[in-house]
Amino acid sequence: MSRRVAARAHSMLEAMSASFAIAVDIGGTKVEAALVDENGAVLAGSRHRAPTGPERSAEELAASVRSALGGVLALIGPDTAVSPERIAGVGIGAAGPVNLVDSRVSPLNMPVWDDYPLSALVADTVHPVVPGVPVTLRLDGLCITLAEHWVGAASGHDNVMGMIVSTGVGGGLILGGRTVPGPTGNAGHIGHVEIGGHEDACPCGGSGCLEAVASGPRTVAWANAEGWVGGTGEELAAAVAAGDPIALRAVARSGRAIGRAIASAASLVDLDIVAIGGGFSHVSPLLFEHARAAVAERATFGYVTRVQVVPSALSGEGPLIGAAALIHRAEMVD
Repeated sequence: MSRRVAARAHSMLEAMSASFAIAVDIGGTKVEAALVDENGAVLAGSRHRAPTGPERSAEELAASVRSALGGVLALIGPDTAVSPERIAGVGIGAAGPVNLVDSRVSPLNMPVWDDYPLSALVADTVHPVVPGVPVTLRLDGLCITLAEHWVGAASGHDNVMGMIVSTGVGGGLILGGRTVPGPTGNAGHIGHVEIGGHEDACPCGGSGCLEAVASGPRTVAWANAEGWVGGTGEELAAAVAAGDPIALRAVARSGRAIGRAIASAASLVDLDIVAIGGGFSHVSPLLFEHARAAVAERATFGYVTRVQVVPSALSGEGPLIGAAALIHRAEMVD
């Protein structure tokens, strides 16, 4: 047997014996579920999604979760490639706020799920197929931070903030090599840090919150108010690339707000690196340039300006990998 054939056979045997986490990511536009192995790789063909959103009822949202999970659970069984014994647990990353004491969620972008028993819903769906496996819930921002620390842009750093800039703005913290969820599970939720100089109303009840200023929908809305005609982050990205002055100002405004929030967080907890993902983070490289420039304004504080602000290295799989890390890297999870 040649070395190449032997290596391929060894890789196949490893895949056949790998353990998997069922990863679930629940956000303001969709829920996704997949099988993720102990190396942070999403199993090909296991990724399933269903729509969410503020226009759906509580039961419609629950049906979407069951639908996404159903696609994954169909791959698990005694006569399939993934036996129930190979499932190590279920990790859930959810938009916040979360309530870890009771395993419930109250996502701002889905208000009908106020204090909703999400872990129970997932457990009731999964346990008939994989009896008794643990179900772990954490804020989606914490999950993306775990993913970046594990196999992404923050690998090798132990003082990390991960951020999601998308329909909302979320975040999470790893300090000293361990997650910092806080007593309720909401530590690191940087989207609701207030940014000086802004009065934009936020669904949380505050004003000038980072999410109210710099999320994709809020940035588009600000550009519309200034006279730009367009309806999506993708259209805004195209306008930025074409040099539209209003679109450029909109991205600059959001980027500066992100940078100010990062500088505040670095001042408080002394970070090495901030990794930013989420759909709107791809609007333009200028978003990162403006964020870094805002951090650099804290010139007197070298421990703040040293923080690296980088894009996520995990593309669209990051939230699922982070949810799986709740199981595969449980030793880091407080």
